[in-house]
Amino acid sequence: MKTFIRINFLGLFLMPLLTTAQQTEEKQVRKTFEDYKSAILNDKGEEAAGLVDTKTINYYGDILEKVKTADSLKVDGLSLMDKLMVLIVRHRIPKEEIMTTNGRQLLVTAIKMGMVGKSSVINNEVGVVKVNGNFASGELLVRGQKTPLAFEFNKENGAWKLDLTAAFPAAQAAFQHLVKESGQPENEYLLSLVELSSGKEATREVWLPVQR
Repeated sequence: MKTFIRINFLGLFLMPLLTTAQQTEEKQVRKTFEDYKSAILNDKGEEAAGLVDTKTINYYGDILEKVKTADSLKVDGLSLMDKLMVLIVRHRIPKEEIMTTNGRQLLVTAIKMGMVGKSSVINNEVGVVKVNGNFASGELLVRGQKTPLAFEFNKENGAWKLDLTAAFPAAQAAFQHLVKESGQPENEYLLSLVELSSGKEATREVWLPVQR
């Protein structure tokens, strides 16, 4: 009986501590998103890159490898988002820079060039946050309204980092809808976006590997 009382007393003592710790984690998750949003809106690519997780950096590293080595057949077989990213990088970034950069720096350059647009964050906020160990999700609010989507975060080396890749499936679906609505063939639509991003005509070079 005494043991049972001690355990319950200990539980009553620890509950406020656990609740406080949970609230602290939630605040840190929110701050990560707010800092990332501020960095994007103020064209601070280096700061934004420091707030995303390893999965995101690895994604840009993978895109960079495709930019360097993928031939037209491989590029054409990529998802809409990946294909557009490869074409835009080849179109807008000089070969010399491509050959000497890395995944993290490619993200920084993409932000500076507006390839990671302010529209992706300007109306967005984090609603309810749920933390589970080193993983957290934050409800996506758009202009204060709830959505069925969520941001995802991973805790790396004691700091919460935003996983941009978690939003890709929803973005891909929205992108496919836009292509369908345009009435254009997929590649034609993508090339129009590539040209719109720079104001310059896209040549056949965008379909060829940079490293050749």
